[in-house]
Amino acid sequence: MIYELRTYTLKPGAVPEFEERFEKRLPFRSKHSDLGFFGHTEFGPLNQVVHIWPYEDLKHRQAVRDAMAQDEDLNRMRGSDLIVGQETEIYIPAPFMRPMSDRALGNIYEMRSYTFLPGAMPALVEAWGKAVPQREEYSPLAAGMFTELGGLNKWVHIWPYENLNERDRIRAQTRADGVWPPGGAYRDSMIKQENKMIAPASFSPMH
Repeated sequence: MIYELRTYTLKPGAVPEFEERFEKRLPFRSKHSDLGFFGHTEFGPLNQVVHIWPYEDLKHRQAVRDAMAQDEDLNRMRGSDLIVGQETEIYIPAPFMRPMSDRALGNIYEMRSYTFLPGAMPALVEAWGKAVPQREEYSPLAAGMFTELGGLNKWVHIWPYENLNERDRIRAQTRADGVWPPGGAYRDSMIKQENKMIAPASFSPMH
């Protein structure tokens, strides 16, 4: 399993219209493969939409994209006039990540992206694999995955919360209880941290 994370930066104020168009287009797009998650940024870089697509592998992804290119119904419904920038990355899920599916997890999702020096990822995955079960006693993990293509040596983890107050409470409690963040020498290799607060769209399977 791989996940393609696509980030589109839109013209200011264009998110509602883009999501409306995307929802109308989604039944045609879903004939080719399923959507994992769709949402827009509330904090962090604004005017962005983030959508995540699961595939069996790169061959499956390419077959889907080839089929989409020939789909006349799908190609009549575009939102490219609202887009000012596009990025895409391919991620491999950690062994402890559950597959993205139709699940109601929260009203706001925090997506945290950490970049490391080369070679840190195996130790990170091992340390997180030991720590995540206890961390999930406080709130579920929606995604934990690392880049295969795109910006390399990058770890992304996504956490759903009911609201920002719950986020702050859980983060403070897990620290106080000594549960989070996971320890390990891999942390010395971290060179960058970013986060976004994302509101899931009404049509997002994971919401």
